[in-house]
Amino acid sequence: MSSPIHRVLSTFLKHKVRALLMGGQACILYGGAEFSRNIDFAVMVSDEGLNSLKSALAELEAENIFVPPLSQEALMKGHACHFRCKGEGMRDLRIDVMGVMRAVSPFPELWERRVEIELPEIGGVPVMALADLVQAKKTQRDKDWHMLRQLIESDMYKSSNELSREKILFWFAECRTPELLVNLAAKYPALAGVALEKRPLLESAISGNAEETARLLKSEEDMEKELDLRYWQGLKAELEKWRHEKKHGMCNGVI
Repeated sequence: MSSPIHRVLSTFLKHKVRALLMGGQACILYGGAEFSRNIDFAVMVSDEGLNSLKSALAELEAENIFVPPLSQEALMKGHACHFRCKGEGMRDLRIDVMGVMRAVSPFPELWERRVEIELPEIGGVPVMALADLVQAKKTQRDKDWHMLRQLIESDMYKSSNELSREKILFWFAECRTPELLVNLAAKYPALAGVALEKRPLLESAISGNAEETARLLKSEEDMEKELDLRYWQGLKAELEKWRHEKKHGMCNGVI
C-alpha cells in the first residue's frame, strides 16, 4: 500500500485539482529536513477549482475540522481550511489548503512558476517554486525561519558551478546565514552591489562583518514576524467569531 502522503498526491492529480504542494512536504523535496504529518497546498480559488478539490477530499474521506468551512470567501480572505483523512490506512493525515498568503504572489503567478517534481508511481507533482516557498515561510513561527535557512543553504550547496545571475541574486535576497552571505559577497562583488539596493543589510556582508550581518538578519526576521502577527490578528478575530457561531449551531459547513 502506498504511503498516505502519496495517496493524497495521486488523488489530487487524479481529480485534476489545481494545487501546489507547499509546507513541510515541499521542504523535504527541496532538501529541507522537516518532518511533518500534515500535507499543505496552495489552491486555485474558483468554482471549478473547489469542485475538483471537493471531489478529491471526498475520495480521501477527508472531513472538515476546526473553522472555517471550505469556501471561496474564507480562502480569499487568507484563512486556511483544514481536513482530517478518515480513509483506510490514512492514519488521520491532515490536509491544509490556502488560497491567499501574506506577501506571497497570487495563485496564477505561483502556478506559472511551479516546479513539477517526478515521484515514483505518482508522476509529476506540482510544487511551489523555491522562491515562493521561502516567501511563504516568513511567518511568526521560529521553526519556519529555521527551515527557511535550511532551504537556502541546501540550494546553495547542491547548485552547480554554472550559476545564473538570477540564482545568485536570489541567494543575496534570501540567504540567512551570515558566513555564507559574507563569502557570497566576496565572490560576486558586482552582484552584491546590485542586491544591496533591495537589502541594505548586505553592506555588512560586503565589508566582511559576519557578526553585524547576523545582528541585522535577526532584526529583519523580527520585523517579518511582527508583520505576520499583525496580519493574523484580524483573521484570528474572525476565526473566533466562526467558532462561536459553530458552537451555537450557526455556522453551516460547505463539505
